Amino acid sequence: MRLLRVGAAGSERPAAYDAQGVLRDLSSVTKDIDGAFLESGGVARAMRALGDGGLPAIAEPGRIGAPVARPWACICVGHNYRAHIAETGAKVPVQPVLFLKASNCVIGPTDTVRIPRGSVKTDYEIELTAVIGKRAHYLADEQAAAGVVAGYCIGNDVSERQWQSENSGGQFMKGKSAPTFAPLGPWLVTADEVPDPQVLSLKSWVNGDLRQSASTADMLFGVFHIVWFISQHLALEPGDVVMTGTPAGVALGRADGRFLRDGDVVEMEIERLGRQRTVLAQA
Repeated sequence: MRLLRVGAAGSERPAAYDAQGVLRDLSSVTKDIDGAFLESGGVARAMRALGDGGLPAIAEPGRIGAPVARPWACICVGHNYRAHIAETGAKVPVQPVLFLKASNCVIGPTDTVRIPRGSVKTDYEIELTAVIGKRAHYLADEQAAAGVVAGYCIGNDVSERQWQSENSGGQFMKGKSAPTFAPLGPWLVTADEVPDPQVLSLKSWVNGDLRQSASTADMLFGVFHIVWFISQHLALEPGDVVMTGTPAGVALGRADGRFLRDGDVVEMEIERLGRQRTVLAQA
């Protein structure tokens, strides 16, 4: 099932596509697609409602918001594709490299990405993003981790590289958390429709130029291992998002050194998960 949230920022309503591809309003099923919905069996309720019929169609959805309402946490993995590690000159990690993005930087898949004041190295990173459906702490193994993933969406881990590395102060967060630095969506695709998250193609374009093209099969650490690993160190909550790393092709690794500028168009696509398109603008 493809779940999404449509409407003006702050006033989104829940929706889903039925078997015929018609967008249906889920407002009678839930107030929102959020952690409470996911934890309480909301996906199953929505599936039943779609199957029963009677949900009103949404002819003109307008803006599409992030597919899950503001998460408690946006947890990211760095250096998780070998080619990306090589292009950035980093060392191959022996365990997942974790960092946080501020959850208030999450936006919709067509919202404007704002280049921060003073930024000279704003970059793009396509990432398979897992959405957590149950509280998870001290998971026993990867099989248990698979059981807490509600679904998947496209994520763009927008980054300011100078703030991330050169002026980092020893951590990534300030280069990762500016407002609008986490476009998500368009859809939350439920886990039953993605039986193996390690066989998905990922692509990104800047102004129509293909920049990233890879497969999640190239990850050093797979999605379920990452979720298990995170749970050993902190508690994941329903609605949290886990961004699992980006493949090679980011601006940081390009010989021309061209980072994102005002007016640039970034498009991203992951197999089964749809496509997003954002435009850059100076803050």
